[in-house]
Amino acid sequence: MADRALRCAVFLDRDGTICEEVGYLNHISRLHIYPYAAAAIRRLNDAGFPVIVVTNQSGAGRGFFPESLIAEVHERIRHDLAVSGARIDAFYACPHRTEDACNCRKPRTGMLERAAREHSLELSGSWVVGDRQADVELAHNARARSIFVLSGYGRGEYEWHAGEWPRGPEFVADNLAAAVTIILQHGAAAAGSPEVQSSAAAPEGGR
Repeated sequence: MADRALRCAVFLDRDGTICEEVGYLNHISRLHIYPYAAAAIRRLNDAGFPVIVVTNQSGAGRGFFPESLIAEVHERIRHDLAVSGARIDAFYACPHRTEDACNCRKPRTGMLERAAREHSLELSGSWVVGDRQADVELAHNARARSIFVLSGYGRGEYEWHAGEWPRGPEFVADNLAAAVTIILQHGAAAAGSPEVQSSAAAPEGGR
């Protein structure tokens, strides 16, 4: 397919970005979607961005829960967001452990590359949003743009460890709602220096 037909996407981390970070989400009853997530994702839908979830789920590889639970959680997220008029275009999950050295575990780019093939996406110019350093590094590795959110593990990760990261995020936001505002404001802009954007109107909530 010609390059002109390729679209930029928004790749979202799952735990700590769309739903509460609970460590290993090992039962469907522990899934709690942030109250602002549906409205934020709906804004991306309305703007024409494909929205793709990419998540590391090594708990399956470690035997903490079956891989079938990952699919169950994703179907519940898809359903609950749809009730509020929001759409996830695809889910990709890596069930492997770090020591398995697979190509799909973030910050490696396997999940993004697969999504790009299957959905005709252009990774350069796309966005990666997440609450872990691996999400930032994933964006760099894929030549995408990065937004680090302070929900989930984000605030502690950023305050205690950001100075040690080899490469920082392009933007820092309170949560997914604020990240979407950044994307809609800067989606067509050239990459710039890292900046922090807060969103008093969209507190993290739900934790």
